Amino acid sequence: MIVITGATGTIGRALAERLAGQLTGHDVLAAVRRPADLPCPYALADLERPETIGALLSPGDRLFLNSSLWPGFAAAHRAVIDLAARAGVAQVVTVSVRGARPGGRLGGGMHGEVDEHLRASGVPYAILQPTGFMQNLPGEVRDGRMYGSYGPGPVNYIDARDIADVAAALLTSPAGPGRDHVLTGPESLPHERIAERVGAALGRPVRYVDLPVPEMAAHLERQGMPAPFATDLAALMAETGDGRWATTTTEVEAITGRPPRTLDDFLTDHRATFATTP
Repeated sequence: MIVITGATGTIGRALAERLAGQLTGHDVLAAVRRPADLPCPYALADLERPETIGALLSPGDRLFLNSSLWPGFAAAHRAVIDLAARAGVAQVVTVSVRGARPGGRLGGGMHGEVDEHLRASGVPYAILQPTGFMQNLPGEVRDGRMYGSYGPGPVNYIDARDIADVAAALLTSPAGPGRDHVLTGPESLPHERIAERVGAALGRPVRYVDLPVPEMAAHLERQGMPAPFATDLAALMAETGDGRWATTTTEVEAITGRPPRTLDDFLTDHRATFATTP
């Protein structure tokens, strides 16, 4: 059986749809906090109570481990990994982030702790380390502007559907030795160019506004983000734009057999999402 956590999220829902639509020879079960409209059976369980996830696992199962971030994220995910090892699962596939490391900023630090724990667990694993999600771009467009502290350097984004496709391929193939997979979209662009592409798809001008880190932090605070988080996020944008997320990999095509979706592909499929963004 393949057990999917985070099945109501962007990646998890796409993964559930792919697995439910394939003749994989695997039963699929989504672990969800509350009843949900999903294309596969589900059971009520909560990562904040790791034992409820562990109760769903049996020897030989595959586990897709993913969730949004919260203060107890790292501890909960480590506990689930320990329970998966105890249950004798055949593989854990988890979603991390490119450049994750213990002590890193925000999610990079939390994911880094979990990744390190999974590598040492003895469970066969695949750690997916994607760049930024194209699905987050609609929320960054407000009144014809995108704000950030990325500078002029190119930054990579990946369509979350490609992450789901990679996970589906790994979860339905023989589990190999543990490995990290850095997942990228096919091209990296400066945010000025990204804004131009978004504007062209929408048929109206969209302009990227680059702010120094302190000003970007203040901008995020005005939107309601807590000050420490806003400061770290603005600093993370500046770090991301320094070139460390500019290189691309061939991992998506190597695993799925097709190239990753382009930004234009994403914009064509999600134009309506941008159109409803304030």
